[in-house]
Amino acid sequence: MQTSANKQTRVRPHYEVVKVLDGDGLIVRNIFTNNEEEIRLLGIDAPEIKVCRKLKQDEREVNISGTYLIELGFKSMKFLLKKAKPQTSVTIVQEQSNLTDAFGRTLAYIILPNGKTLNEIMVRRGYAKPYNKVFCSELPKYQALNLRAKTKKKGLYSLINSF
Repeated sequence: MQTSANKQTRVRPHYEVVKVLDGDGLIVRNIFTNNEEEIRLLGIDAPEIKVCRKLKQDEREVNISGTYLIELGFKSMKFLLKKAKPQTSVTIVQEQSNLTDAFGRTLAYIILPNGKTLNEIMVRRGYAKPYNKVFCSELPKYQALNLRAKTKKKGLYSLINSF
């Protein structure tokens, strides 16, 4: 992820992954203060892994059973876990206009030790889709990557046309 001077961003290094929660969320810890925080990956959405209001909404929108969506959610989570194992060092990048979501979770891009953005990897590989209900600067890129992943039947798209 490239940050340009005109983007209002907060860059927070010195974190490590504590736990992967699902296909678009994780817990990280500041390695100096040991403070933990829940991160919701900005700009992406993965299927849910438990019954909730969002799962019911997704069922209606894509006409797929909640049971199957949960199965896809676990595949997405498993892929995320491969890319960001516990104790992986990460840098958090936030957009000033999108610091937290309605549930108080930190909205962020996660930069891995190799410099790649976890959010982008999830979309590029077909395990998450762009989340367009909250605008972020990477949304147009994620939409193009998602179309490519869908066309090439990558990740979850190898099993289903939409999620």
